[in-house]
Amino acid sequence: MRTLSAVLLFSLVCLAACGKTDNRYPYRWVYVSNSLRSDEDVSKVEQIIQTAADHGLNGILFSCGCDHLDMQPAEYVDRLGAVKKFAEERGVEIIPSIFSIGYGGTSLAHDRNLAEGLPVTDALFVVKGGEATFTPDSPEGLKNGSFEKVEGDKIADFDYQGDTAGKVFVDKETVKEGKAALRFESAADTLDEDEHHERIALSQTFAVKPGRTYRVSAWLKTEGLDASKPFSSGNVRIKTYAAEDNHQLEWININAPAGGDWQQVNLGFNSLGYDKVKIVLGPSGESAGKFWLDGLEVREVGLVNVLRRPGCPLLVKSDKDGTLYEEGKDFAEVSDPNLNFDWDHDCPSIKLIEGGAIKDGERLRVSYYHGTHVYDGQVTICMSEPKTYEIWRDNARLMKEKFGFKKYFFHMDEIRAGGTCAACTERHLPMAEILGDCITKAYGIIKEVEPEAEIFIWSDMIDPNHNATNKRPYYYHVPENYYGSWEHIPKDLVVACWWYDMREKSLAHFSGLGFRTIGASYYDGDDLENIKGWLESLSKTPGASGIIYTTWLEKYALLPDFGDLVSKAERPKL
Repeated sequence: MRTLSAVLLFSLVCLAACGKTDNRYPYRWVYVSNSLRSDEDVSKVEQIIQTAADHGLNGILFSCGCDHLDMQPAEYVDRLGAVKKFAEERGVEIIPSIFSIGYGGTSLAHDRNLAEGLPVTDALFVVKGGEATFTPDSPEGLKNGSFEKVEGDKIADFDYQGDTAGKVFVDKETVKEGKAALRFESAADTLDEDEHHERIALSQTFAVKPGRTYRVSAWLKTEGLDASKPFSSGNVRIKTYAAEDNHQLEWININAPAGGDWQQVNLGFNSLGYDKVKIVLGPSGESAGKFWLDGLEVREVGLVNVLRRPGCPLLVKSDKDGTLYEEGKDFAEVSDPNLNFDWDHDCPSIKLIEGGAIKDGERLRVSYYHGTHVYDGQVTICMSEPKTYEIWRDNARLMKEKFGFKKYFFHMDEIRAGGTCAACTERHLPMAEILGDCITKAYGIIKEVEPEAEIFIWSDMIDPNHNATNKRPYYYHVPENYYGSWEHIPKDLVVACWWYDMREKSLAHFSGLGFRTIGASYYDGDDLENIKGWLESLSKTPGASGIIYTTWLEKYALLPDFGDLVSKAERPKL
């Protein structure tokens, strides 16, 4: 009888335990970025893992370059294996961040020509002495870039925008070349970036040829200038816009030092279909201090950062009669040996092949595609070039073979170029479908090697409240927007929303479509208020499944408090 009672009691206890539900968010993660180049890196990551485990977190969203395992040394594989084992022993799962498009470093490590390309049409090259060299044929462009011509207390040929009095000067003492330079002075104020930029700026509109590339260069000197803030757009502005409709043509930061001697800065732009460009000079609006500009030039350049892949064809033809010449027969293979997506190097020439059809003195028209970068070096890869998916497929197999991950996170955010190379345009698809197809292919690649894998993705490029909005006709170097992209992706993706101000609308958008969601919170604040706001919004969202401590600046001081807070939070019962 006692034995029967004991068995019954044990059974009731088991039933009660089995019936207990864990209502916590199943994905309680911290973001970590580390390339694991040394044993010290391993120790650093393990410390974060231990803190996470001690405070109720169960996942590390790990950006570590494991999606190009085929290029990693054996020591890297050993280190990542050690980190994964350390994490598993503490109940923490490693979720690799993979397959970036907007920040295409891992794919570009295989082939820099996989960058998305912007078209150049009929650039002029002139043959002399066995090679064809680039010869600008643009109309007269920027005037008075030396700032030598002065009218009263202002630089001639430039328009002064807004309240420049006491802030913009003709300096005849501190100069790089000639007898005058342009000096900006700004004091710290409370104006927002756009308002400040509008109040202190010089501009000039000049003629260009459509479909050509131009290098902007200037000498820059600084004194007491505030440093660029993280993720800002620099502390000195030299920007180019289409004069016709203010379409911005480039997004390249100038992160000038606080002080120092003259240095040359370079940026480049493609004129697209425009024949007039406006250049704007001034402070960013985020920094106070002094800086000088001198020797401002805008020059047409050719074949700088030329891309060579099937989806970026190169055509060389006679200017006289349109005769097409053949690479490998009439001229040697064309490339830019300094391909770096910057605008700091010379134009490559075209070497002729002896016995070919191109004659000395001939004028050639060359059409091609070039790469460029956005902000501080971000380079987007082409979503339509097959080689990209070959690289991903090879590395998916390796990730499965060596580490057996069960969860993967697609690092597909801020895709700021696309739809301009032949590989994209010949598909005759809107960018929303090109992106959706890319995500779907990547999803299929992972499912091939791990059919039960859970796959996560950043939200912004598939969110109409964020970077997939239809409120603008273009997105950086993408000639159209991504609106509707969410209609072309697998429905069991888990979407990580990350724009705090739009979190309510973003979470509702994806929840309404049946997607599970995660809130990517924190972003290097000094308190937990951002996290609390996300938890409040997640608590009202059907399908909300987790939250991430997301730091880009490696600020982990609040990680214990974050873990304690989110490990007690209950997911919605809606």
